[in-house]
Amino acid sequence: MDSRVGNWLDERLGLSAIIELATHKRVPEHKHSFWYYWGGITLFFFTVMCFTGVLLLLYYRPGNEAYESVRQITYDIQFGWLIRSTHSWSANLMIGSAFVHMFSTYFLKSYRRPREFLWFSGLALLLLGMVFGFSGYLLPMDDLAYFATKVGLGIPAVVPVVGPWISDLVRGGPEISAFTVSRFFALHVVVLPALFIPVLMLHLALVQKHGMSSPESELEKPEHKRKTIPFFPNFAMKDLAVWLIALNVLAFLAAMFPWSLGPAADSLKPAPMDIHPEWYFMSSFEVLKLFGKWFPGEFGEFAGLGLFNVGLVLWVLVPFFDPERRAGAWARRATWFGLVVVAVLLVTTIWGYAVLPAAAH
Repeated sequence: MDSRVGNWLDERLGLSAIIELATHKRVPEHKHSFWYYWGGITLFFFTVMCFTGVLLLLYYRPGNEAYESVRQITYDIQFGWLIRSTHSWSANLMIGSAFVHMFSTYFLKSYRRPREFLWFSGLALLLLGMVFGFSGYLLPMDDLAYFATKVGLGIPAVVPVVGPWISDLVRGGPEISAFTVSRFFALHVVVLPALFIPVLMLHLALVQKHGMSSPESELEKPEHKRKTIPFFPNFAMKDLAVWLIALNVLAFLAAMFPWSLGPAADSLKPAPMDIHPEWYFMSSFEVLKLFGKWFPGEFGEFAGLGLFNVGLVLWVLVPFFDPERRAGAWARRATWFGLVVVAVLLVTTIWGYAVLPAAAH
């Protein structure tokens, strides 16, 4: 900042205050520090998703030409397949890393006072990210996207009174059509970014305000024995190295396993036997299927949906059940509750994919 240009910028933008803050901010260093990087990994994949999404916007045409425009992107435009594959893989990796970040935050008890709003904003970002995935999944308008979206929009329809109205509102009518694609496109590129980015800014500001949370094992140590490192350049350089690893993983997946495009959607054709939602909805999908078998009729689906929503509410409100940094009955219950949630999600997701080949036959 000693140059004339630096002084000119500092006078107008206050860069010296930002640099001062970055150099004095410190990050705890301990055996659990690995989990600190997953928030940054999630942010990295979101950035890649936005950049590739803008490139896809140059050629994508919603409505009746949706499938043809995606076919041109995939097969006619140079490197269009790579951009589309990178966009799809980055979206899935973003949601996957967000789940890892959420569970690491939960088991490190980083939701406790005064970080409740960090927890709430992080969950809001994860839910919005899943809606991003759901809305983007239909946009190619191939057969898999069409029938998977049809199954997904049938879930809220089981809610009495308002359920069918909500499904019709989202679809733009009783069936999935070009109007549905246009609505999902507007949701995907306008509404969701307008909601996501302010929540993301709030989340990052709260991280800056409260800093990184240390696990209980570290807080039990005397303060002079707790290790920390400067955020800049030490932690920032490590974070950048992790981003480079994430970029290599993304590039490998996008190039070696390109995102496929099936035949155009045809509402007159029967649905594929192995139709299923994306992996991050597979658990809820399988829970609804199981409850539908145990309790035939709409009651089973409604009961499964109700149980899932009750679990979600308890997950959101866990800072109020376990607010203090001390061992106790509520702390142990919160840990066991988290372990049960992880087990249910893993078992139902794996089970959902395991039964797909049998369903196909």
